[in-house]
Amino acid sequence: MKARENTTIRTFNAGDAAGLWAVYYAAVHQTASADYSLAQLNAWAPADFDQAKWHRRLCALSPFVAERDGVLVGYGDLQPNGYIDHFFVSPSVARQGVGSMLMEAIHLSARARHLESLFADVSLTARPFFERWGFAVERATSLTVRGWSLDNFRMSKALAAYA
Repeated sequence: MKARENTTIRTFNAGDAAGLWAVYYAAVHQTASADYSLAQLNAWAPADFDQAKWHRRLCALSPFVAERDGVLVGYGDLQPNGYIDHFFVSPSVARQGVGSMLMEAIHLSARARHLESLFADVSLTARPFFERWGFAVERATSLTVRGWSLDNFRMSKALAAYA
């Protein structure tokens, strides 16, 4: 789809699920570790998560996938109602434009679908990135995962009307 600096954004393939688990797990346990406790991180992304369930989840999300030199380095989805359910970038490529490439793909898809807005439940860690993309906090929220409370934010962004 889109390529920049050996990074390509493409559609999801069912064979991507295991590689995207590695991205998800690293993003949660490394990138988000400054904002959440180890117990919260383990609840959010447990090491023993059911991989069949993960595979089904990713197939349902059908995310955009970022691949650099043959390695999966990020992913983000856009649901039909404008909801971004997952958005994760490997810490190995943090601040190298991968997240921006994924967000560009999401915006292009939203434009093609004539969506009026985007919204997401965003972690403490991801909030600044989403703000740079024009998302605003609607409200602070908290999600309970495996008995642990994770603070986050409902953020949204109005999109320009498309002719």
